[in-house]
Amino acid sequence: MPRFDFSARGWSRVILWTVLGTLGCIAVALYVGSFNFVTLDQAGRTRAILINIFLPLMLAAPMLLFLTSKLRELAIARHELAIVASKDSLTSVLNRGGFTTLVDAYLNEVREEERSPSGALLVVDADNFKAINDSYGHDWGDEALRIIAHSIAGILRSADLVGRIGGEEFGVFLPESGVPHAEAVAERIRRSVSDAQFVPDGQRRRLSVSVGGAVFERRLLSSELFRVADQQLYAAKHSGRNRIAVSPVSRYDTVPKAAA
Repeated sequence: MPRFDFSARGWSRVILWTVLGTLGCIAVALYVGSFNFVTLDQAGRTRAILINIFLPLMLAAPMLLFLTSKLRELAIARHELAIVASKDSLTSVLNRGGFTTLVDAYLNEVREEERSPSGALLVVDADNFKAINDSYGHDWGDEALRIIAHSIAGILRSADLVGRIGGEEFGVFLPESGVPHAEAVAERIRRSVSDAQFVPDGQRRRLSVSVGGAVFERRLLSSELFRVADQQLYAAKHSGRNRIAVSPVSRYDTVPKAAA
């Protein structure tokens, strides 16, 4: 079965509005012309009806097709601009604004649908990143960030989100995930970054990240989720870096009234 796309960027919408608009023009032309039909003989009425049908087909249809096609192009351009605006120019993952907007949208959706929410937020921070910039320069520091972003994105599901939320800090959102899955993903991220090829000045230097995670099974605000994930990231850093620390959000934490 073909899938019809009636969004502002789809051809189905262009065709639909062209057809409906043309039919509307034909209907208006026939209605206006009907007042003169009584004065015409049968041949004249037939000729007038055909004219009222074919003129809109010849004039309105191409014009409507042109206009709706231009509106489609405008919608595509706006969509592409929105994507560019939400992407981090260095790493090509979501920027902080795009990432938090999508996380908030998910949390709001499950809140409005009153279904049981679940998921996890991971905060990934590059270890000793200042030393990379100091030792090899900012160009190699940028390359390290691109490698880390690519390593993270390469192991995620299509429904998962990844964004650069700080200088050397990345956020990963895992919808409908529990503690075991969040821990497994965090560990795979840590290993993927550690195994990545980073070769400044021709010599391999091992990259590492620390990962803090917060897993939730109730309705809450993104600010609360980030707070718990940041606490776990601090714990991972404090325990020696190149570590993961994932914890469920306590059911007894205070929930802001806006989340109720």
